Amino acid sequence: MGCVFGREVSSGIVSESKEVSNFSVESSSRKVGNVSVKTIDGDVVEVQNDESRKKEEKVVDGEKKPRGERKRSKSNPRLSNLPKHLRGEQVAAGWPPWLTAVCGEALNGWIPRRADSFEKIDKIGQGTYSNVYKAKDMLTGKIVALKKVRFDNLEPESVKFMAREILILRRLDHPNVIKLEGLVTSRMSCSLYLVFHYMEHDLAGLAASPEVKFTEPQVKCYMHQLLSGLEHCHNNGVLHRDIKGSNLLIDDDGVLKIADFGLASFFDPNHKHPMTSRVVTLWYRPPELLLGATDYGVGVDLWSAGCILAELLAGKPIMPGRTEVEQLHKIYKLCGSPSEEYWKKSKLPNATLFKPREPYKRCIQETFKDFPPSSLPLIETLLAIDPAERLTATVALNSEVIFQDRTLCL
Repeated sequence: MGCVFGREVSSGIVSESKEVSNFSVESSSRKVGNVSVKTIDGDVVEVQNDESRKKEEKVVDGEKKPRGERKRSKSNPRLSNLPKHLRGEQVAAGWPPWLTAVCGEALNGWIPRRADSFEKIDKIGQGTYSNVYKAKDMLTGKIVALKKVRFDNLEPESVKFMAREILILRRLDHPNVIKLEGLVTSRMSCSLYLVFHYMEHDLAGLAASPEVKFTEPQVKCYMHQLLSGLEHCHNNGVLHRDIKGSNLLIDDDGVLKIADFGLASFFDPNHKHPMTSRVVTLWYRPPELLLGATDYGVGVDLWSAGCILAELLAGKPIMPGRTEVEQLHKIYKLCGSPSEEYWKKSKLPNATLFKPREPYKRCIQETFKDFPPSSLPLIETLLAIDPAERLTATVALNSEVIFQDRTLCL
């Protein structure tokens, strides 16, 4: 089973939803963000939206904007261009001019690899903007994963988006985070390959295999590695914003690495800036994003980690919603609805649209009564409705449920 960077999963949104009762809706037809809700006599009958993968217009935090707004937008200081003489040096080193002109900082200090120095073995994954290949590095003999990135006619905004992913990957260096080992392109090339260590499996693929049944020690070991990787990301000012099983790669030695930083973003809790709520695959998306939050932090990744923990113990996804309305309904039924205090302090854009008429009671303990008792406190914390109560990856690593012995993963 090969690694699957950019693999599309079936946890998407469909355009038709079941009626979800107990939700108050102010108007008969209303649009909030990218969610259009039509109602008849107060009942939700149709929700139209798009899955929050990379095919969406990437908005707000350094992402794509409508054409008329691009010229007026301020440059992202993290993606600042290099002086012309340094860009000239990069072109002389073999980088294509279209790449150095837009994201020279992301390339600083690196020399591009030649495409003919790799031999493709097999195509192992495909996403909206990329294909992934298993390949052999002809210089070292190592097996690697090559992620070929396609650009929209070399549009600067698309290139900048990729530059951010490269900058983030270069900032991170941890055993449980996939490492960018190099870039492949040339002065005449219109494409870019990212070179990664090859990983044989991903967590979603293993979980879906009828031959695989995770033991409790394995679950604890994988969660320790996931939280260790997230701790490193968060301590280095990075939010992943798409934690799910297919983005957690595992090798034959039981090492787990967080991969696919295509939706990741820099963040600074002391200097916050608005970020898009249209991130995280639906089944793993926290309630604050479904409610339109643009001011958020590490809690979005921790919620996803809580979903992964419960999924591994249950043997199936715990909240497989088909639409954003249905996903919120599933969250409320399991985790309870937000308190009045939270509604008042959060001032979320979609609050009036998705606030239930009657509060839901939290029932995690009852629903997961067959789980190992030691796992329930951590699940309760990670799946807290209020993101502030999810605490941090560092706190979660000190939980009783977490094992540090990686041999238990085998």
